[in-house]
Amino acid sequence: MKTKYIYLYVAITIAFFSCESFLEEDPKAVIAPETFFASENDARQAMNGVYGILKNNSIYGQVGLDVFYDNGADIIEPNRAANIFEPIGNYSMNEAIADVSVQKMSVSDTWKDLYRVINNVNIVIDRVTDNEAITPASQLDIIADARFVRALSYWHITNLWGDAPYYTEALEIDEVKVLGRTDEAIIISGVLDDLQFAQANLQDAYTGDNSGRASKWAAAIIEAKILMQQEQWQLGLDKCIEIINQSPHALLSNYADVFDPKNEYNSEIIWSLDFAKDIRGQFEEGTVRDDGSLPAVFGNGNWRPSMFSPRLRDEPANNDDSDALKAALAANNEAFNGTGLQVASKDFAEKFPANDLRRALNIQDTYAGIQLNFPYMSKFWNLDVNDSPRFNHSDNRLVFRLADVHLMAAECENERPGGSPIVAYSYIKDLRERAYTSIVDAEIIKGLSQQAFREAIYDERKWELAGEAHRRYDLIRWGILFDVVENLEYRFWDPSANIKSWHVKLPIPLQELQTNPNLLQSDPTNNGYR
Repeated sequence: MKTKYIYLYVAITIAFFSCESFLEEDPKAVIAPETFFASENDARQAMNGVYGILKNNSIYGQVGLDVFYDNGADIIEPNRAANIFEPIGNYSMNEAIADVSVQKMSVSDTWKDLYRVINNVNIVIDRVTDNEAITPASQLDIIADARFVRALSYWHITNLWGDAPYYTEALEIDEVKVLGRTDEAIIISGVLDDLQFAQANLQDAYTGDNSGRASKWAAAIIEAKILMQQEQWQLGLDKCIEIINQSPHALLSNYADVFDPKNEYNSEIIWSLDFAKDIRGQFEEGTVRDDGSLPAVFGNGNWRPSMFSPRLRDEPANNDDSDALKAALAANNEAFNGTGLQVASKDFAEKFPANDLRRALNIQDTYAGIQLNFPYMSKFWNLDVNDSPRFNHSDNRLVFRLADVHLMAAECENERPGGSPIVAYSYIKDLRERAYTSIVDAEIIKGLSQQAFREAIYDERKWELAGEAHRRYDLIRWGILFDVVENLEYRFWDPSANIKSWHVKLPIPLQELQTNPNLLQSDPTNNGYR
């Protein structure tokens, strides 16, 4: 069910933080308990507004976090030079570039919006706790939701910047604007506290108008990922097994069905953010025509599917096939309604096993038998001209799914003291068997040594989770980002010539440093960028 409440944030978060810098408004002065949070409905609307910020282009809308988690690795690159992706994809990032915003996307935009989320949930928690207008049970549910979102935001912040400002109270603006960076380990400790509270108090699943809410299992998968980052393999395995055995989620038998836009809440999806068509979103501010309508190029802010879909002017490979392509699209009531700015990289397309059934959903270079110029990830396509017009997609934003947990469990088993690669394979047996028609082919990675299976997992995560915002994160935690990038050949860039040791983290944006010099106190190099 497509829910429209998610865009209440356009109005609600204006009351929270409507300015360009999250340091420009005093949160306590903006929302007074007597004018808001006077009922459970007020508190729910406030959390809907927080989820709305998560859908901004800088986080989960358009490309968002994908810029940092998938680009600059060995799966995705644009089909042409693009300034949105170049600083990460070609490793040219610096403090000044971090502030350059393109369609509300930049290092600075992501930093600001993650802290907007944190500011807002801190207010929600402060105003809901012991609020006599809200029942104790509802207080617990709302606070658990808020603490999950806070944990999610700080987890992203530590992944991207490491040490960072950390606070869990509704602080005055003068207190926030002088905060220095807190050690990453301290932040993660707080994140784990929030995640454990969320797991204890959120539901197994949410339905109806609440389908886009995160459940306890979304909190559990982040905890498992953190345990793996810390190389606490046994604890990570235990958490993965808990999710596999106790959650209501199950693997689908067909890989393609996982991405069916008509079944966006299928059993394999642990959490996806709900979007709806024909709703004005964050990037559309200031674009209304005189008659009150929106330009056709603008929709609800969820441009992500457009990034993966072809742009008609780029196709087909042979101009003589243009009419045939247009006719085939029209016959299917479809359109090449995208930008083609996120396509399979040359390296990925060349190495993806030809007999792997997942290849067709991750490497599509034909349409109706007509050769295309680029290999597209069609698992993210929705080309329907009515349901999914360009820049106005209703498709959900997949965040976590159970296949990832199975791969995590296999990795933990293989890495833990006394672990067995044979047992590790059992956790991904179903994934492998749905990826191959032959059991022999599926089991080719069964019975390997620990090191060989480790390398098999490197690839298996690549084939299974391509384009789902995991790859660069994985390469960094495995310590092999530089080895991989130095052996890449991109279409337009040469990242191997530019990548440096400090590129595993982002710089704090220059405007933030100018507003708050204390951010340089513990690290005058700004993560190595100066």
